[in-house]
Amino acid sequence: MVALTLSSRLDGALGGKTAKALERAFAMRTVGDLLEHYPRRYARRGELTPIASLPIGEPVTIVAEVRRASERRMQNRRGSLLEVVISDGNGELTLTFFNQSWRMKELVPGRRGVFAGKVGEYRRSLQLAHPDYELFDDEDRARATAEATANLPVPIYPATASLASWQIAKFVGMVLDGLDDLPEPLPEDLRRAHGLLSYRMAFERIHRPDFPDQVEPARQTLRWHEALVLQTALLQQRQFVRAMSATPREPGELLERFDALLPFTRTPDQLEVGEQISRDLVGAWPMNRLVQGEVGSGKTLVALRAMLQVAQSGGQSALIAPTEVLASQHLRSIARMLGPDLAVELMPTLLTGQLTAAERRRAALRVASGQSRIVVGTHALLSEATTFADLGLVVVDEQHRFGVDQREALRAKGTTPHVLVLTATPIPRTVAMTVFGDLDVSTIRSMPAGRAGIESFVAPIADRPAWFGRVWDRVAEEVAQGRQAFVVCPAIDAAASGKPAADEVDEGVGEDSTGAPAEESSRKTRWGVVQLAELLSRHPAFENLTVEILHGKMPADQKDAVMQAFAAGRIDVLVATTVVEVGVDVPNASTMVILEADRFGVSQLHQLRGRVGRGSVPGLCLLVTESEQGTSGRARVEAVAATLDGFALAEVDLELRGEGDVLGAAQSGVRSSLRLLRVVTDADLIARARSAAEDILAADPALMSHRALSNEIERRVGQQERAALAKN
Repeated sequence: MVALTLSSRLDGALGGKTAKALERAFAMRTVGDLLEHYPRRYARRGELTPIASLPIGEPVTIVAEVRRASERRMQNRRGSLLEVVISDGNGELTLTFFNQSWRMKELVPGRRGVFAGKVGEYRRSLQLAHPDYELFDDEDRARATAEATANLPVPIYPATASLASWQIAKFVGMVLDGLDDLPEPLPEDLRRAHGLLSYRMAFERIHRPDFPDQVEPARQTLRWHEALVLQTALLQQRQFVRAMSATPREPGELLERFDALLPFTRTPDQLEVGEQISRDLVGAWPMNRLVQGEVGSGKTLVALRAMLQVAQSGGQSALIAPTEVLASQHLRSIARMLGPDLAVELMPTLLTGQLTAAERRRAALRVASGQSRIVVGTHALLSEATTFADLGLVVVDEQHRFGVDQREALRAKGTTPHVLVLTATPIPRTVAMTVFGDLDVSTIRSMPAGRAGIESFVAPIADRPAWFGRVWDRVAEEVAQGRQAFVVCPAIDAAASGKPAADEVDEGVGEDSTGAPAEESSRKTRWGVVQLAELLSRHPAFENLTVEILHGKMPADQKDAVMQAFAAGRIDVLVATTVVEVGVDVPNASTMVILEADRFGVSQLHQLRGRVGRGSVPGLCLLVTESEQGTSGRARVEAVAATLDGFALAEVDLELRGEGDVLGAAQSGVRSSLRLLRVVTDADLIARARSAAEDILAADPALMSHRALSNEIERRVGQQERAALAKN
């Protein structure tokens, strides 16, 4: 038999039938795919699984001992029923088999093994109907002592109804037996410095350990492989971008005139980030920079200054926003900051899907001719009909709301344009290294002076029902002082949908994950915009107040009219979905009430809270929740109320949700290469791997002397993943 490599096809290694089953169940195609399907835990032959805790209706894999077996003829149908009782020493579970008498010779009292199936209940007793099982055969372990055999780790794999854990273990064993020596992707000095195993030994010990303490060194070695491969691939992508040539965009009198108009002094962070961007724009390769900063920290200002630098040479900038409301808000804000003279000269233009046909034609003509040097829009910017004369800068606002394909589609409308990505959702350091490692990251931490700040409180109405009424009295008190209020609901019409509202799904940008666990999101939504507006219409304290609604399903002109009326102070209370999450700037708004706050993620709650306290009026945020103390939803809400530091909250969010949700589906090219590496717990390892990757590429940019690492990158980060990285 030909020795196997990690790239060997499974149909050649295991046969076509087995390979098809593995591909159907787990999308595995190669030996490497199978060997990277790691055990989720390890049982011991002498260990028995607590039966009483097994969940009814769920597939389980357990270690247990046969207690007794009996067979009887069935009364209402032909044939026999074999019932085998297994036990953990306390509870019992019945295995049932129809017309399979021969199993009594195997399932004799005293035998132990691994049993798998879906837990059912019959006459108040737990049972597995026609389960799969593998009995331990200690004769095959004659070389070991009885004690060693009892403690021998039994790998338990993620399995399916058609592929049991021990079947996967058998297939893994077959390919390990045929696996050739593996070239070492990790440099020898790095392996020695960190006490890592050989690549071949790491696979052997994670899948077939002789002792429990062999598992963790194998895991640590394989984590290093994942980290170094990913970091090297990200840094290679940065090298690739820097090998492109870009049109230098020198600053000039447009930027000077704009700075002279500013009625305030830029913060130190705004100055520093502005300098970084300005240097990027005159560089030999296209800028690829991420700017993160708190809500209201001045990200739009630094982006607009970049647009003016590009406009100086006749270049155009396109700012893509996730919603129509936010795009309109951006356009008004940009026009206001430019002032009448610069606005006429640069002609900022809005391009969205909900413009009338005539408006859209006029806007598209200004963009295509180059007359408009600043273009703001939604997904309409991605349309094939939208063309630019000289697209020099792409600005992506709220990057987590766009997929990589959408960002690439916009970037492709220019010739290697510069890219500036903005986010008001602070990114933990490890996520930035893992997901955005090919981007230069700038951070605006300081906030402009003169802001009154925000106080946040949890209204736990499960514990204190009377506080629900007090919330509305408090809103009325704020309005009585000449201020305004937002009320955010998780749905448009709770009675109609029963589900949380998507954020402007009509804009074509897709639903944005709130970060709430599935079991919480699946509960019926109690409050929608419709229900809350009806409640407030009957509330005595709101009798003389102007209350309006806003949500993503409303026509564009109606949404815009409502927002402009609210900004002008003609609306006292705006009842909305999360369409107001980003970009809505109303300095007179003092109060934010978020109903069913436990339905939202940490970062989303922080974003929503940032809509108030933006001027000299103190902000008040009331987080209304029915979640009980000790639940994950309550923990999220209390975490937000405890601090205004978005960077600290980003770390809390990462710990509460795990990196799977934080990375997001748009980063699938990155996530697909992570098996054991965890950005929450492996931060130091990721940082060391990045440093090692920088050293390797500095000495060997083409990896000519690191062929094994180069081949491993090619295997793990294939064409599809590289394409995803290139679009980040």
